[in-house]
Amino acid sequence: MSKGFFITGTDTEVGKTLVSGAVILKLRELGINAVGFKPVVAGTYLNDDSRLLNEDLETLRLASNLAPDQLNLCPYVLDKPAAPHLAGKDQGIELKSIVIMKAFENIQSQYEQVVVEGAGGFLVPLNDDEDLGDIAQALNLPVILVVGMRLGCINHALLTLESIRSRNLTIAGWIGNALSSEMPFLQENLETIKNRVSAPFLGLIPTLPKELRKLDQAPYSIDALTFAAQHINLP
Repeated sequence: MSKGFFITGTDTEVGKTLVSGAVILKLRELGINAVGFKPVVAGTYLNDDSRLLNEDLETLRLASNLAPDQLNLCPYVLDKPAAPHLAGKDQGIELKSIVIMKAFENIQSQYEQVVVEGAGGFLVPLNDDEDLGDIAQALNLPVILVVGMRLGCINHALLTLESIRSRNLTIAGWIGNALSSEMPFLQENLETIKNRVSAPFLGLIPTLPKELRKLDQAPYSIDALTFAAQHINLP
């Protein structure tokens, strides 16, 4: 069994956090001591207690059954919602892969499996020389691709899978996410991707019911993660 998974997506806002949280829940249901991790996040908000938080990290924290501040799940928490290398420059911070790897290794030493959620798409820049694909390659975890089911998803899925393969990484499978509204020819798009790639299809997450949709400046609820988990299969 692998030491975890690297969750990437065809773009930003396609459901990586939803899938990452759902995968953590499924692993923990199997009795596996699993936790979430994110190399970098961009975008923070103040909660009711005036604590500076990030939506993605709080979702991973909930799924991992962690108390507030129990464990540092991310070495770089940037304030502005922008590409990491740009948000880092704006704060005068140079993002370094060695810092990310040390943070990951610290968490990995404490848990059986780590579910690593990428930032944006697979090749989002980290600094002037490296991107998130380099981090995935250094982690060498099986990759799960989240495909946001919307116009353009076929091309985005095929290009991303080609890029992942070019790094000689194992593709554990891909998951379709129907996002906030049903797209035209949803099943036909799914079948086209299935027919064109050899990676296992791990399931389709339907559009979340209205009561389970994530609010702005808030994490996904456990109920939303549980709903998503019911529609995906672990590799």
